[in-house]
Amino acid sequence: MLNPQITRQVFQIALPMTLASLSVPLLGLVDTGILGHLSSDNFLAAVAAGSSVITLLFWLFAFLRMGSTGLTARAWGANDGRRCKELLFQSLLLALLLGLGLIIFRTPIVSLVLHLISPSAEVMPLATEYCLIRIFAAPATFMTYCTIGWLLGLQQARTTLAVMLIVNLANIVLDFLFIIGFDWNSRGAALASLTAEYLGVFTALALVSIKLRTLDHNWQWRQLGSWHQYREFFTVNRHLFVRTALLLFTMTFFTAQGARQGDAVLAANAILMQLLLLVAFTQDGFAHAAESLTGQAIGARQTERFLQLCYNSTFWGFVIALVATAFYWLLPHTIVSLFTSLPAVTSAALVYWPWLVALPLVGLICFMADGVFIGSGKTHAMQQTMFAAVLLVFLPVWFFARPMGNHGLWLAYLSFLASRSLLMGWLFYRYTRRHQWTAHKT
Repeated sequence: MLNPQITRQVFQIALPMTLASLSVPLLGLVDTGILGHLSSDNFLAAVAAGSSVITLLFWLFAFLRMGSTGLTARAWGANDGRRCKELLFQSLLLALLLGLGLIIFRTPIVSLVLHLISPSAEVMPLATEYCLIRIFAAPATFMTYCTIGWLLGLQQARTTLAVMLIVNLANIVLDFLFIIGFDWNSRGAALASLTAEYLGVFTALALVSIKLRTLDHNWQWRQLGSWHQYREFFTVNRHLFVRTALLLFTMTFFTAQGARQGDAVLAANAILMQLLLLVAFTQDGFAHAAESLTGQAIGARQTERFLQLCYNSTFWGFVIALVATAFYWLLPHTIVSLFTSLPAVTSAALVYWPWLVALPLVGLICFMADGVFIGSGKTHAMQQTMFAAVLLVFLPVWFFARPMGNHGLWLAYLSFLASRSLLMGWLFYRYTRRHQWTAHKT
């Protein structure tokens, strides 16, 4: 039985965060839909390759969001307002430095990663242009990660929703203006994202300044120079960085192998992956609720409430996966036609469609467990399970399934999600049985 009070608390965060999370794949679907109806599939392939590079580079630093949420939630649960404020400024300083560093070294970094993806000769210059425009958003994107994570840790879901909606809805509007109105094609998609990211960070900082006034003021700026205060922050974020790097290696490897099978397969895989992300981001509303609420419960050392929150959020994640599976199973032609009118891309997407139908339920546990493990501070376990899933499952399955072509690639990805779900499910059982959730080890 679901506890009504726990359900209400979960939904108070999950619903705003679901709307916020849905705006992210919606943006990708709009990009795909607009570019997929242009005269050439080169523009769609360029954004698929270019956005994979930017996703890799930016989401390598997504620990700024995840680490901020878990640490802040636990500090909030322990009624430590000073630590909450300290975590915000620590993360913002690090975000600014990392963003500026990425801009300084943009040319060799973009060239290296695009070379690994190896798009066709026609697509390469378009993808390079896209990346070199988007990368200037790095400081804004990283600082937005920090503010969103911090606000979520304080259970400010509506404020977080406002920030994410402003970024993504502005991006969608600018997509139509730049791509269709100004006929800038893939370059227009990059400029739209760049503009929206800076609008978002200014909005986020303004909203955060309001919340800061309600916290403990026993904190001074010179404490940012006390490097011993960063120990917990860097330990957690180191684990999350490695875990995210492995995840993004998998996604980039997947894109690269699709690109080697032609632009039509690359574009079709992009459509299917966007539709999988639509499910994942819908579930993310409940995973984010788990991050914030379980973190607070661990900070307050309320183990029973923690477990109720875990079961509740996972139940609703299962409902979402079940609904998505039904839609994808029943409406393949209708859904594909929304994103492309190109015959070669449509045909390829339908050939590989059964893999998409299977993935939401296979990935359910790992998608939801991410929120629980971040909130509880079990980030080292997240890192280790990702190592096992990538090195012992994904790559070996891909290697032996290469004769199957793109089907083998999708089999490897399904195996990757299945292994993560099994490993994280087993760890959850083990930690629960041994009463280890309130231990401070990461």
